[in-house]
Amino acid sequence: MFNGKNVLIAGGTGFVGINLINRLLSLGANVRATIHRKGPVIVDKRIEYVSADLLCMEDCRKVVTDMDLVFMCAANTSGAAVIAATPLVHVTPNIIMNAQLLEAAYAAKVGKFVFLSSNAAYPPSDDRYVQEEEMFDADPYDIYFGVAWMKRYTEILCRMYSQKLKSTMPAIVVRPSNIYGPYDDFDPATSHVMAATIRKVIERQNPLKVWGTGEDIRDLIYIDDFIDAMVLATEKIDTYDPVNIGLGKGYSIKQLLRLLLEMEECTDLKVEYDTGKPSMIPIRLIDVSKAERQLGFKAQTDVTEGMRKTIEWYKSNL
Repeated sequence: MFNGKNVLIAGGTGFVGINLINRLLSLGANVRATIHRKGPVIVDKRIEYVSADLLCMEDCRKVVTDMDLVFMCAANTSGAAVIAATPLVHVTPNIIMNAQLLEAAYAAKVGKFVFLSSNAAYPPSDDRYVQEEEMFDADPYDIYFGVAWMKRYTEILCRMYSQKLKSTMPAIVVRPSNIYGPYDDFDPATSHVMAATIRKVIERQNPLKVWGTGEDIRDLIYIDDFIDAMVLATEKIDTYDPVNIGLGKGYSIKQLLRLLLEMEECTDLKVEYDTGKPSMIPIRLIDVSKAERQLGFKAQTDVTEGMRKTIEWYKSNL
């Protein structure tokens, strides 16, 4: 599907965007990628980098011109502290970027648009494995209210472009669990829990401080597996038909930290849990049976192998 196609990756310097660039080049795509505040990370003459501010409609129109496929990987993202302190930081700019790029892609007659939603947008589900049709059953967790409804609203736009217009544009929605791996954001101010914890262990921070109780449970998917699933979803889905992408198994932060400490042979580090710091969703498990049934996708990388690969990459590159 990708060989010889013109493919736009919006957000070419972000975690998912960087890894997606590498994969699409290997599949023979003609890759165009947007850059904004950061310079290119993957340097390859086969990539056409375009400087663009996706808050500007004119830039959105410019980058989608002549594209067959568009992957919307650009977003304002950050960790728990930023979301708790400034909940609107993820709302307005992301809604504008998502809406404008969708509209520009539609006007340019793009063949297919792929949007990265989030498992954080689901309503509270306790220890159940949440299924795709539950997304709009109730409000999301309060701590994620703004960013979750931003994702939900963009999904509604994807549904409209896919199903509610006279001439439609397939808009594919994938809902990943917590993605981790090479090129993740390891900045302490903005990183998510897995990247933040890996950095603390590698740096031998002592005491090693963990936000919250350590009992929060997450499904984690290694970046290579997620890119596999996104490629399959693009190939096999032709309308708004959201699909969960994850490992299908949950781990507590304490379990993950124990694995990391053992892996790095530094179990003597003192671990302190700071319950005064914001944690996010206490437990989130996603049902991944639809991805296996519809895409033939099953994650191949378990958490131990994924953490080992991520640590090796971190030590070699950062």
